[in-house]
Amino acid sequence: MSLARERARWKVMGQIIGQLTRENPWENIRRKGIGMRGPLQKESAKYPMAEEVRAAYQSGEDDESLEPRVLVDDGGKPMGSFHDGDYVIFYNIRGEREVELCRSLLEEKFAHFPVAQNIRLNFVTMIPYDKRLKAKVAFPPEEEVRDTLSEVLSKHGLRQVKISESEKAIHVSYFLNGRMREPFPAEERIVIPSPKDVPYYDQKPEMNAAGVADAVIHRLGDSANDFIFANFANIDVVGHIENEQAILRAVEAVDFQIGRVLEASRRAGVITLITADHGTAEKWFYPDGSIDTGHTNSPVPFILVGPKGEEPSSWKVRPGGELSEVAPTILELLGIPKPPVMTGESLLVQKPQVKPQGRRRILLILLDGWGFRPETDGNLIAQAQTPVMDDLQTGYPFATLKAAGEAVGLPEGTVGNSEVGHLHIGAGRRINSDRLRIDRAIQDGSFFHKKVFLGAMRGANESGKNLHLLGIVSFFSSHGSINHLMALLKLAKQESVGSLYLHAMLGRRGEHKESGARYIEWIEKEMENLGVGRIVSVIGRYWSLDREENWDRVEKTYRMLVYGEGKPVLAERGKPPG
Repeated sequence: MSLARERARWKVMGQIIGQLTRENPWENIRRKGIGMRGPLQKESAKYPMAEEVRAAYQSGEDDESLEPRVLVDDGGKPMGSFHDGDYVIFYNIRGEREVELCRSLLEEKFAHFPVAQNIRLNFVTMIPYDKRLKAKVAFPPEEEVRDTLSEVLSKHGLRQVKISESEKAIHVSYFLNGRMREPFPAEERIVIPSPKDVPYYDQKPEMNAAGVADAVIHRLGDSANDFIFANFANIDVVGHIENEQAILRAVEAVDFQIGRVLEASRRAGVITLITADHGTAEKWFYPDGSIDTGHTNSPVPFILVGPKGEEPSSWKVRPGGELSEVAPTILELLGIPKPPVMTGESLLVQKPQVKPQGRRRILLILLDGWGFRPETDGNLIAQAQTPVMDDLQTGYPFATLKAAGEAVGLPEGTVGNSEVGHLHIGAGRRINSDRLRIDRAIQDGSFFHKKVFLGAMRGANESGKNLHLLGIVSFFSSHGSINHLMALLKLAKQESVGSLYLHAMLGRRGEHKESGARYIEWIEKEMENLGVGRIVSVIGRYWSLDREENWDRVEKTYRMLVYGEGKPVLAERGKPPG
């Protein structure tokens, strides 16, 4: 077959997969959510993992914290554990929560918990997670994101301080800096520890917002700090938990701390900008009335507060914009020209004519997860007691910024997330997300030519080793898409992969309750129809996708993958082991 004809064939395959994922059931999922019943529950006894996850719900477990389940044969032996020389494709995107698990599997001198010394894996990741990992990457960055807000400030000799709880430390450093891990000259990062004395943050919805505020107030008192960035994590973190009262308390805690910080900021003569990276709790319900704990496609607020002595009416901002316009606004306030790559425009329409005494200082407060929605029905932010933000929105220059979909480099209609939110705030321009790039590669067929995918699949066949697919099983997760998994399964079918095992992670963020079982059953059916692979393990993402060195959680996932530890699930129902 000619190269042109082969490319055309793969392009058609990409279009077929794209059509499959847009039509039934996924088109229904887009419109109505994953909370559907009926066809996906028929004949569930044929699909052991889906049946087991449903049973877990009955015993009080949920998708996010699901204890590991492992498929076993009739002798009770785990099926699909990792072995020396096996090939693994970790198809998650985003990357920062994936690093710890990868380190346990790949690092030669890993020491955070005992690991097998005789296993060497041929590892592929969908995108770069960490350059130190010994893994091949299917979709390396298209471009290096340079001349971000942080880099420009550093080049002009300005001191900048970034303050957050540990839950969001990666966002105010790595993502805000254009995916640069190392700080720029004159950049300081302050990480306030998130609470460790509770298993879930709805038990302490205030988290450590007071500690963040204290650190900001302290740095405001030091006139050497030209730019201060502060992230309040509560609403996003607590908003993913189905606990209405806890979310209200989280919102109110953030509002109170904003008041403390603003008082200090105005007293110090600092200009304060307040915004968010995406919405969460302002849309508490799906259209069918069930609870939505995920991110939203709402815009976010943008408020400008001048220092004491400058009337709010002396400032004006455009009524609407997008997150990529925050950085150009800050640079204009500081009198610094924006670099050519910053295509975002400043939101300022008018600023005071009086020349300020001394140089300007800026504080940017980011209210993680605080979406803006005028309607109060199902809006937990509007229902909370927020006197500070209420006064700011009515008494100071106010705008709304697009924080989802194409405005932050995501597919049209996609909800926002913290990663792209911080990235666009810092970059000052639109940057295509990895999700969008991969979706397009599936559509045009180039996905199926990726050398690292083909190398893993052909390498497994030629060496008689197993191929493992590892990742989130979800349509809505910012960590990955079921579209990408389906494309890998189609490619494995095309390559006649003989031994393929899927290790699935579940997590209810932006999903209907108990959606994990329906995803798992759908994938089990698709694997059966394709005649390729099996789901051999399922676990909640709480145990797998950590970024705060909770190594006990990661160890649980490691032991499931390598030793087959977890609740056994018979591959053939009704057949006792042994």
